[in-house]
Amino acid sequence: MITRWMRLQLVLFVVIAATGVVYVGGNYAGLDRLFGGNGYSIVVPLPESGGIFPNAEVTYRGVAVGRVQDIQLTETGVRAQVRIEDSAPPIPAATDVVVANRSAIGEQFLDLEPRDGGPPYLADGAELRHHQPRLPPPPEQLLTSLDGLASSIPQDSLRTVLDEGDAAFRGVGPHLQTMLDSAHSLTQEATDNLPQTKSLLAQGRTVLETQQQDADQIRRFSSSVNEVAGELSDSDPAVRGLLAQAPETAEHVDQLLHNSGSELGVLTANLLTTTQITSSRTDAIEQMLVELPVMTAFTPGMTDDEDTGHQAFVFNYGDPVSCTEGYEGTPRRPANDLTPAPTNFDAHCAEPPDSETGVRGSQNAPRGPEPEAVPEPPPPQLQGLREARLPGPISGVDPGRDPRNMAELLGLGE
Repeated sequence: MITRWMRLQLVLFVVIAATGVVYVGGNYAGLDRLFGGNGYSIVVPLPESGGIFPNAEVTYRGVAVGRVQDIQLTETGVRAQVRIEDSAPPIPAATDVVVANRSAIGEQFLDLEPRDGGPPYLADGAELRHHQPRLPPPPEQLLTSLDGLASSIPQDSLRTVLDEGDAAFRGVGPHLQTMLDSAHSLTQEATDNLPQTKSLLAQGRTVLETQQQDADQIRRFSSSVNEVAGELSDSDPAVRGLLAQAPETAEHVDQLLHNSGSELGVLTANLLTTTQITSSRTDAIEQMLVELPVMTAFTPGMTDDEDTGHQAFVFNYGDPVSCTEGYEGTPRRPANDLTPAPTNFDAHCAEPPDSETGVRGSQNAPRGPEPEAVPEPPPPQLQGLREARLPGPISGVDPGRDPRNMAELLGLGE
């Protein structure tokens, strides 16, 4: 006998079970659509089904918004009737349709991908006419292409590749593990320095733009480097000889520096004074270097086959006449008089540079032009030699005192 309490339990069980079935059927099985559920319908024309089926899910930007109600054949393909739920957001009319696979077993669904997010939007009865459908490849086409690919590979070549791959990776497991560990460390360092990496990539644009702007100069530089490389290639024997002699030369230079010590620095410093003196007499030195080969050219002709010398000297003493003006203050004395005599510091050649006599003295030596910032020196004369700093009398040296340096000895300093 069923008691009242048992009947109450059975009624509660039936009510709870019916409520659960209705909820599950309405939310998961879509049974509410059988009773005219809410929402609106649209039509999606496709060139072929692509594996889509009735009751397939419809998504909008990855979110489920409806189901495929029916699929009908047409003259140009298929026609899918799609039901969009009321809870779905507005879907733009400019939308493309993609038939995609949800899993590897081939569960297709319809994905709506809008080209923009603005109006007009889809409404009940709308048809996507100008969309660009994307369909998955048919399984038979995929299998046929895969079979063709496998058949096109020569078996002997494939066997060779596998054998060589086995030989290449045999016994290199520890090295591969080290490489993978290093790659992991590199990735970790890159992750830790991600801000610096982003900054480097952002600044790399500036570097690339600069290189693009200097493309012509870089191209010319590369061309010049190519020419230099060509010259070095043509001069390969000479370059090899130079490189072969370089160690010996370097050893000699090292010995010179080691043996000279600090005296080489003193010599170099003293050469500065010599350079300053010779720089204003470049013309005279050049003339001497030009005439010197002529003088030495006839030297071998002074002897004949019997080693007999034949020399002839032509003296031009007195042609031109020696300069005597300016030396009147020096008293004459016999050559055998060896007693000390006072020095005549005013003795010098007072003839002008264009005189027909043999003018002498450093004031008449050829020299380079004076710098623009330096005023022209006065003409050489007895008075004012000290102010114009013209060589001649040894200026700047007091009687009875030896010169202290080369400048005082040459009369260039005070």
